[in-house]
Amino acid sequence: MKIVPLAAVLAACLAVAAPAANAKGCLKGAAVGGAAGHVAGHHGVLGAIGGCLVGRHHANKKERELAAQRQAQQHASR
Repeated sequence: MKIVPLAAVLAACLAVAAPAANAKGCLKGAAVGGAAGHVAGHHGVLGAIGGCLVGRHHANKKERELAAQRQAQQHASR
């Protein structure tokens, strides 16, 4: 049972060390992943980590697409 407090301390350290901008997409993904991981064999922490990673990936992908659209609009308006 020492793994649960260790995981909590590790998660708290990572949360403090990570910049606030990196939270975009992570919270929503972590909530969904944590719930799914809990249902799928009590692996909520692993699910939350995976969900956070997937959420960040999708947020970054969406941001890149929006930046590309803005750049295309700027070039078209010249």
